[in-house]
Amino acid sequence: MAGLEVLVPETDDLPALIRRACEAAPLVLIDAALAERIPAAVLDALLSAPSPPVVVAPAVRGTALLPDIGSRLRRQLGVLE
Repeated sequence: MAGLEVLVPETDDLPALIRRACEAAPLVLIDAALAERIPAAVLDALLSAPSPPVVVAPAVRGTALLPDIGSRLRRQLGVLE
């Protein structure tokens, strides 16, 4: 992908790295394994922010489960289940 920049967090700089990515990029993709290390409230805030769009991408090797995207989207859009 042209123009793609990959950021790899150290153990203690994850919040700063995500903040930097959200300030610089028009789209932020987060690996599912990395998303598991982000507190749920912080991840929900990232996913529901209007800009930039933040997407949890499936793990390439299938080692981490994706969050329940359907429920998350319904909750973010305010649609009752």
